[in-house]
Amino acid sequence: MLARLKAGWSTAVGADFAAVAWPEALGRDGALKLRVEPAIALEIQHRAPLLIERINGFFGRGVVARLVLVQATRPRAGSATPARAEPLGRAEAEALDTTLGDIADPELRAALSGLGRLVLGKDPKG
Repeated sequence: MLARLKAGWSTAVGADFAAVAWPEALGRDGALKLRVEPAIALEIQHRAPLLIERINGFFGRGVVARLVLVQATRPRAGSATPARAEPLGRAEAEALDTTLGDIADPELRAALSGLGRLVLGKDPKG
């Protein structure tokens, strides 16, 4: 859900909010952690009900119940830290290798293997 929200962030909340706030995490309890520009944090706090309504409208259902604001600058393009994942277990690694076994191009197979390991690996942050 968070990936979908990040991809459609500007559409979900509007360009004005998207310029000063960025979704960081979405908890199972419906808490959306937002990185907000410090100068605008108070306004975002006051307009939280509107933001929640827009985000839930974007999803077509009640996904976000509350906002948790973190005052920090919005991440800039290209500044994201690389994703990290724990190593796969033996069975998962073998299943991935079997799935990719028919791909003849070694570069493509290596790229898909790396992607598969990131997708299947568990995020060490929990």
